Amino acid sequence: MLIAVGGNSLIRAGEKGTVVEQWVNARHTARAIVGLIQAGYHLVITHGNGPQVGAQLLRSEQASDQVPGQTLDVCGAASQGEIGYFLSQSLRDELSAAGLNVPVVSLVTQTVVRSDDPAMSHPTKPIGPFYSRARAEERQRQLGWEIVEDAARGYRRVVPSPEPVEIVELDVIRSLMDQGVLVVACGGGGIPVVRCNGQLKGVEAVIDKDRASALLASKLGVEVFAISTDIDFVYLDYKKPTQRPLRCATASELAAHYRAGHFPAGNMGPKVESALRFLKSGGKEVVITSFEHLTDAVAGQMGTHILPDPQGAVSKSPVERELPVGG
Repeated sequence: MLIAVGGNSLIRAGEKGTVVEQWVNARHTARAIVGLIQAGYHLVITHGNGPQVGAQLLRSEQASDQVPGQTLDVCGAASQGEIGYFLSQSLRDELSAAGLNVPVVSLVTQTVVRSDDPAMSHPTKPIGPFYSRARAEERQRQLGWEIVEDAARGYRRVVPSPEPVEIVELDVIRSLMDQGVLVVACGGGGIPVVRCNGQLKGVEAVIDKDRASALLASKLGVEVFAISTDIDFVYLDYKKPTQRPLRCATASELAAHYRAGHFPAGNMGPKVESALRFLKSGGKEVVITSFEHLTDAVAGQMGTHILPDPQGAVSKSPVERELPVGG
């Protein structure tokens, strides 16, 4: 099973994201993961990095008059190391406390995107701090940033969010898993890189964590793809009076709900897309739930469970046909 740990597992709502807070949350996260190992699952872990990479960018911005600033790909790499440190040490401690001898490694991971991906010329992903109009226009002139206005809070930089097509360290991850190593990889979707004249080059972009996780899960051939988020279920009519949890669905049923507009692009949409891609590539089950209920959800007692269409059924979903599998 691949578990995509949401960014809220280390910095919870209402927290500042201090080191102490992140250590406490990492131990809770590790305890749940170890419980699944005790239940017999062979795991690989991915994670989000939204709050952490945002903090990296803010530090870089505010200290730019004293030390050189960092590019977004470098900030992504730094956040992978930071979160990997929290998770790998916490996992080792919890594994030891459970009497399990399982080696753990956190792997800084690169994810290939296409330089001609349409998203590269249409930045849409907001990152970093909010600016006044004057400051935003200054950064736009100096650095060539794309800026969008948030009427309530100011101006913010936007960057591309291209599709992941290849995990550079895939063979290393597979080899470590075959040796029984618990691997933490693909943090924040991986560092976005493009292939240029036979070499890899980092780009200033953000890869959706769930899409990259679905690609990694498919390439590794895992059976279950578990996505932890900040809600217990996938909901239909979310935050409306008619809101109701979706407890179980086939791929075609989920795609039909997607077409009906139940899953916004900035919320549950990428998770649903990722679930459909994984199942289309041969995966057996997707589980979506909050991290607090992950163990119960994997056991079938909580969360949303998405299954492949019954054998022989033909999906008429244009969503599934249009979703790239990657690779």
